[in-house]
Formats: sequence, structure tokens, C-alpha cells
Amino acid sequence: MSILTERAGRMFGREVTGLLGLLAVTVATFGLASPQFLSVANFDSIAFQLPDLGLLTLAMLAPIMANGINLAVIATANLSGLTLAWILNINGGPHAGVLAFVFGVGAALAVGGASGAAMGVVIAYFGAHPILASLAMMIFLKGLGEFLTRGGDISGFPAFLGEIGHGVIFGIPVPMLLFAVAAILWHVLLARTRHGFSVAMVGSNPRASEYAGIPVRRSLTLVYALSGVMCALAGILMLTRFNSVRVGHGESLLLVTVLACFLGGVDPFGGFGRVAPVFVSLLILQTLSSGLNLVGANQHLSTAVWGLFLIVVMVFRFAAPRLRRLFVGVGK
Repeated sequence: MSILTERAGRMFGREVTGLLGLLAVTVATFGLASPQFLSVANFDSIAFQLPDLGLLTLAMLAPIMANGINLAVIATANLSGLTLAWILNINGGPHAGVLAFVFGVGAALAVGGASGAAMGVVIAYFGAHPILASLAMMIFLKGLGEFLTRGGDISGFPAFLGEIGHGVIFGIPVPMLLFAVAAILWHVLLARTRHGFSVAMVGSNPRASEYAGIPVRRSLTLVYALSGVMCALAGILMLTRFNSVRVGHGESLLLVTVLACFLGGVDPFGGFGRVAPVFVSLLILQTLSSGLNLVGANQHLSTAVWGLFLIVVMVFRFAAPRLRRLFVGVGK
């Protein structure tokens, strides 16, 4: 059993154990506080709500690992969703066929990837700070989306899209299945491929990575391009769930994606991060939000609690090593 535990720790990260314990405490607490919390309906609700935030968090994960950040994840997702909505509307709207949807999905992914790649080029080849570059891209994409939609919603899509956003396969919501597949692919990409090794190396020490022969600029550009593609997936999924697209969809989730990464053990200074702990941290945050809602708390309280979580995580992460050294010194 210890060998299996050791292998699981190397594969998924040792942080998973502690996070699973925190998840169990959260579930038990709200299970006692509200009889509806442990119901099948509540868990279904969590499974339908989690994927949007999950895909956006995966899009945030890789740039942070590369010692950067992507503040344009929401704007990229919404503009990608607008691209799909526009193609569906010009091909019949509610009467658009599967072919139009497939073409629209391809165009949405291309828009997301191109937005991310442009940001990556500015960061990698022109030396712009990731915060400034992604902030500028966020403002540009949001402004472009508001110009194209006049600040309103776009709706009226084919009925079969509801099977993606609200469908169930073998008792599991389709959005959750899509997110699980994306998370597995993201894990393989970051933990099992040459690109993932390059991301970790660039995040740890870009100059040393150059001396080691790693194409730092190309790797950074690819990081943001793939982040944009993941944002596009989130935008497509949000369209199928809400049956509408709006520039402001999901704006409150931006900082929550950062929180989920840090709670999942991702190094804020780059170089380290795993998908599995981030996945568990997302379960914790979504469970917390659902539990607070069921006990009658104000819907905005969950945002405040998420912020408090971030403060506690940051304090614990930076204070724990110092406390450990202090106690070791006292023991000697």
C-alpha cells in the first residue's frame, strides 16, 4: 500500500491528500448544516456548475507555471463563444445544423488560440510583463465584444446544443465528462511531454533554460496559445449551458481561477504545478459555494469566503517553511 501511495504522490502531487481531507471536512460540515446538501440533486448541480470554472482554471494553470498569468481568460472565452454564436446565427440560428456547429467550434478554437498566441508573442518576443500584456488583451477583447454585440446578449441556438450543456451520459453530466477529458489531457501535456518539461523549466529559470537549449520564446508562445484554446472550450461550454452569449459572462470567476491554482499547490512564482491538486481544489471551492447557498447565505458571501481562502493559503504557504525551520532550530 505504501508503494502505491508513493507512486500516486509522485504522479498527482502530495498536496492531494491534504486537499482531499479539506474536501471531506467541507462536505461533512455542510452535510450536517443542511439536509439537502448530500442529495443527488445538489451533487448534480455541482457537477454542472464546476466545468466552466474548471476549464478556465486549466487555462490559467499553465501560464502561472511559466511564471506568468493570463488575465484575459474570461474575455477570451466570451469572444470565442461570440464567434460560435455568430456562425450559428448566420447559418439559421435555431435551425442551424451540426455542420455549422462543427465549423463554429473550429472557428471559436482558432480565435481563442490566436488571441493567446498574440499575447504570448508580445510577452516572449517583446519582453512585455505578463500582467500588462494579458490586461491589455483582456481590455481589447472585452471592448471588441461589446462593440460587436452593442453590450447585449446573443441567443437563439439549435436545440441539440442543450444536450451538450445539460445532457447526462451514464448518470454523469456531459459538461463534467468534457471537463474530465480536458483535465486528463492537460495533465498528460504538462506532466508527460517535452512541452510540459519546458514550461516548468522556463517558469523556474528562463535564463538557465536558454543555456540548456530550451526554446524559451517558442515555449512561452505555445503556453499562451494553448491557454487560449482552453478558454475557447470554456466559452463553447458556457454557450451550450446558458443558451446565450454575453461579454460579461463569468467575469466574477477570474480571480477564482487564480485562487484555485494557488490552493492546488501551484507555485505563484512559476516552475511547479499539477492538475490533480487543482482539480480537488476546484471541488472544494464549488462545494463551499453550494453549501453556503443551501444554508441561506448571501450569494456574494461565497466570493468573500473564496478571498479569505486565498489569504489563508498564502499566509500558510509562506509562513509554514519559516515555522518549520524555527521548530527544527528549537529542537536542536
